[in-house]
Amino acid sequence: MNRKVSRAEWAAALERLYRRYNHRRFIPPDPLELLYRYSDARDREVAGLLAALLAYGGVRQIVASADKALARMEHCPRAFLEGSRVGDIQAAFKGFRHRWTTGADISALLSGVKAAIDRFGSLEASFVNGFLPEHETVLPALASWVRLLREGEVKARRDILSCPRQGSACKRLNLFLRWMVRKDDVDPGLWPGVPASKLVIPLDLHMHRIGLAWGLTKRTSADIKTALEMTAAFRRISPDDPVRYDFALTRASMRGELK
Repeated sequence: MNRKVSRAEWAAALERLYRRYNHRRFIPPDPLELLYRYSDARDREVAGLLAALLAYGGVRQIVASADKALARMEHCPRAFLEGSRVGDIQAAFKGFRHRWTTGADISALLSGVKAAIDRFGSLEASFVNGFLPEHETVLPALASWVRLLREGEVKARRDILSCPRQGSACKRLNLFLRWMVRKDDVDPGLWPGVPASKLVIPLDLHMHRIGLAWGLTKRTSADIKTALEMTAAFRRISPDDPVRYDFALTRASMRGELK
């Protein structure tokens, strides 16, 4: 969509894509599909964070790696963490690898996740603890939450838990928050304490290309400033849910339907 279009045309085009693609049957192959294995929200949030943070590389490899990681948690991620010590987690993930993410990286992450759950009762509660209604977006709470998750007995590497304060677009963490906060046929919406209006676009290569092609940004760096600029553009169309079109747009882009 290289020509200049009106806001009404743009909104109508987005809604058409949403109605076409925003259905459960279009989720696979996507790490989000793994969340729907679980009925308990507390299992889903742990599985979701693990799956989202492994979401780099080819999508089928991502799903396979996340599946193997969850298998090491006996497919009961919440109970596994509650019943394990840090040494148990390290032993469970010995030999695991997803591209450059090692079992030591995952066990360090889960050490922080376990500490947060032990302290607050759930990942949702640990995130909401740093969220204030006056925040324009989730980013201040996300920065606080990343710092909290790095406080485990074993410290997670910064490239596993990126922070918006360092300029990262935090694509994988914003993807996780989309899953947790939004609720429709695709996103399970497990965290009612965070309004969808505060979400930030999970900015990856597909979404950045869309932003450049549609004139949502002129920035060539896929960083947090670009993510915020594009989120602001979507908010003008959907003030209460600026991330509403993320899934449909990326699906259409991956299928070569957006020019």
